[in-house]
Amino acid sequence: MAVKTVKEISNALKKTLEMMPWIEELAADERAGVQTALKRWHRENEKRKRKLIAYEEKKSFDKQFKRFAGDLVAGIDEAGRGPLAGPVVCAAVILPEDAQELIGLDDSKKISKSERERYAAIIRDIAVSYAVHIQSARRIDELNIYAATRESMERTVEQLPIKPDIVIADAMQLTVSCPSEAIIKGDAQSLAIAAASILAKTTRDHLMDELDNEYPMYKFKNNAGYGTADHLEALYMHGPCEHHRKTFEPIKSMLKRREADEPSFNSEFDNYPINK
Repeated sequence: MAVKTVKEISNALKKTLEMMPWIEELAADERAGVQTALKRWHRENEKRKRKLIAYEEKKSFDKQFKRFAGDLVAGIDEAGRGPLAGPVVCAAVILPEDAQELIGLDDSKKISKSERERYAAIIRDIAVSYAVHIQSARRIDELNIYAATRESMERTVEQLPIKPDIVIADAMQLTVSCPSEAIIKGDAQSLAIAAASILAKTTRDHLMDELDNEYPMYKFKNNAGYGTADHLEALYMHGPCEHHRKTFEPIKSMLKRREADEPSFNSEFDNYPINK
């Protein structure tokens, strides 16, 4: 490689993804700026390699459930089982054989909001088929959170425009029109489930942002419906809204006290664990 400035070398490294002879030669360059850029390139290269390995492992995990070549595997996941307010959102995704655009994809809880949004757009663009189902707080109260989540997952499968040959769901055994498997920590092992996790999480976040506009006192945009200190304080002051889960504590006890015309709820919540 002809002698270049540190800036030119840094820019060239940013555009190069594979080891080249000229990169090896940079080890002998005594300029501190070159060595800093070279170390940065090696770190980024190692990250790329780890992401590629993880991608291949997730693809292989999904492939093992195919009985025949060409079988379609749908990954299913949910977002929002734990909060005091808002819906549970479930998503189902069937990915193509080659989904290299998703190298680096992981469980939605492990990546930043901006990355989740970026991957969500990619998933919708490249998926063979996908569907999202929103299960209301009212339905959660009618059934219980486990049964409501399972029902939502099953309806998500039913809504897929292209039907899968097998369904793999994150930690949930489903009754659907094709074989299904419940995968413990599936969003960390399966590419399809991780993709479903992204769609479920981003959809629910958007819904909670909309609810924040309607009910700003609860600060849903910040807490996503979880029992944070500011959310509990708003419950004390305003009581629950239609999107709160009436069978979840401390709301359940609050409503019982209200029905009994007891004026103070503070003692009920003093020692209630707060999830942040």
